[in-house]
Amino acid sequence: MQYGKVEICGINTSQLTVLKESEKRELLKIIKDGTDAERKKARDKMIKGNLRLVLSVIQRFNNRGENPDDLFQVGVIGLIKAIDNFDASLDVRFSTYGVPMIIGEIRRYLRDNNSVRVSRSMRDTAYRAMQIKEQLTNKNNREPTVEEIAKIMEVSKETVVLALEAIVEPVSLYEPVFSDGNDTIYVMDQIGDKNDDENWLEEIAVKEAISNLSDREKKILSLRFFQGKTQMEVANEIGISQAQVSRIEKGALDHIKKDI
Repeated sequence: MQYGKVEICGINTSQLTVLKESEKRELLKIIKDGTDAERKKARDKMIKGNLRLVLSVIQRFNNRGENPDDLFQVGVIGLIKAIDNFDASLDVRFSTYGVPMIIGEIRRYLRDNNSVRVSRSMRDTAYRAMQIKEQLTNKNNREPTVEEIAKIMEVSKETVVLALEAIVEPVSLYEPVFSDGNDTIYVMDQIGDKNDDENWLEEIAVKEAISNLSDREKKILSLRFFQGKTQMEVANEIGISQAQVSRIEKGALDHIKKDI
């Protein structure tokens, strides 16, 4: 699906407007503090100004054989939820919050329409866990641990993990989920990672390759892949943007791949 003359839900994608970040901030402020009429007008403008963001997300689901119109409509629902729940007081770009919300909405739609059936109780447990995760993330400005989610649900952490795994379809860690200019965010950028003791030979080879990197590259890779931190957490710890972490990490991984 291209951005040229494609018609999605009767919309000519080539004519979609794109809001500047400053414009989004102003609209979000009005949505929060304006009058009813002002909020409605700002909300409509915010939705229309971010439809291209929805398009960029649904492209990753092109190979699922789903109707693009359906995915677009579902993605817009995720966009609206992101607009209604975004905390404008946080120093976070709207797309950073909006993209996972849109993806989550589309994945829920695909799971509900998946031919591989998951029991209703398992599905309900997973959806409740995702809701609690979203609430804790918004409240604490960080992703909660499985233990924190399980404690609120009053179930074991194994139950939470099994429920979430049952409704997740496998994807490549290198699959792009969003591109903003020259900065591309991949699946692996949104998750932490842990060492696998069974792959210790590979770990040794990686460590040898890492020794040839700069101190900054070493620190970022150590935080990401040995301590299991997300790019956002690394960015906050080092004092740079997530986009910079992404670029440095990608460059370091490319060097490692050449050395191994």
